Amino acid sequence: MPTTNPMNVFDVAGRAMSAQLVRMNTAASNLANAGAVSTNEADAYRPLKAVFAQQLDAATGLSTVRVSSVTRSTATPIRQHDPGHPLADANGDVFAAPVDENAEMVEMMDSSRQYQNMVEALTTAKQLLLDTVRMK
Repeated sequence: MPTTNPMNVFDVAGRAMSAQLVRMNTAASNLANAGAVSTNEADAYRPLKAVFAQQLDAATGLSTVRVSSVTRSTATPIRQHDPGHPLADANGDVFAAPVDENAEMVEMMDSSRQYQNMVEALTTAKQLLLDTVRMK
């Protein structure tokens, strides 16, 4: 039976960075599809959202984060009248992705900042570990 090592600060930070990377990727996907249109409402792009959950390591008492799922928004696509568009339906309408570009930029900046915070925490932990080893 394999033994598992207790979680440490490097594991906690690594998981947090991984979760923030998923968050950044979903925001980037939403921004990339912000101008996407479709012929019908059902096929229109709907924004993604990363859903986080706590993960507790009972052996150490440390809590970290994991991505429990990536969900699609239930927001209604925006109907736009554009009879000249090649994807326009019989009424001359297309359905645009309901992406709030400002909110997605805030999401991107916040996840980036959280990622940077974890890099800083790892750098500090590494330096403290090196200082401890040098003490002999």
